Amino acid sequence: MDNFRYFLERNGFSVCSRLADWMGIRAKNVRLFFIYISFFSLGFNFAIYLTLAFWLKMKDLISTKRSSVFDL
Repeated sequence: MDNFRYFLERNGFSVCSRLADWMGIRAKNVRLFFIYISFFSLGFNFAIYLTLAFWLKMKDLISTKRSSVFDL
C-alpha cells in the first residue's frame, strides 16, 4: 500500500499544491478541504479534482514556450 501511495505522490497531478500556490495558502489546507468536502458531496468532488487536473495539464501544454520553430 505504501508503494502505491508513493507512486501517486510522485506522479500525481499536483492540483492541490498548484491551487494553494495560486490562492496563497498552504497545500495542506487545500487537501483537507478536498477530503472534507468529499464526505458531503459523495464523490462529486473527485470529478471536480479530475477536471481541474485536466485543465491545468492543458494550460501547461499550451503555455510552454518553444525555443524555435523546429520544436513543433
